[in-house]
Amino acid sequence: MGDLRIEGEDPRAADVVGLLEAHLTLMRATSPPGHVHALDLDGLARPDITFLAARDGEVLLGVGALRELDPSHGEIKSMHVAEAARGRGIARALLDELLGLARRRGYDAVSLETGTMDVFAPARALYERNGFRTCPPFGDYTTNPYSTCMRLEL
Repeated sequence: MGDLRIEGEDPRAADVVGLLEAHLTLMRATSPPGHVHALDLDGLARPDITFLAARDGEVLLGVGALRELDPSHGEIKSMHVAEAARGRGIARALLDELLGLARRRGYDAVSLETGTMDVFAPARALYERNGFRTCPPFGDYTTNPYSTCMRLEL
């Protein structure tokens, strides 16, 4: 992977905007209206969000974010790896960094919402391999056929 770096970054950086637009396009194409929970640029720039980017040199490979729900609970948001970089462990590296951040903050748990459709199977498998388990909806999420919520106790 060369020089993989995962660091905090502005979600409005030009190449990040492009990757986030691809992420939102995919989410809108695979989830019905009202069931797309990906954050837009304004959502990712909020003060309760820590946004990370994974780069190999200057090449953007993936992004992910951690939202503070309360002082003991975080939420993984907007995990996305560029199509050309998939299968190289980028998502796992991003998840490791986000979970490390959650532990340093003293969170008791980290939750997430992802889709139930086949396109989300690799994401669900990644989360399961890392100890996340299906849980009831949290926050504003609802029980529906398009979403699954997962939680990892830290």
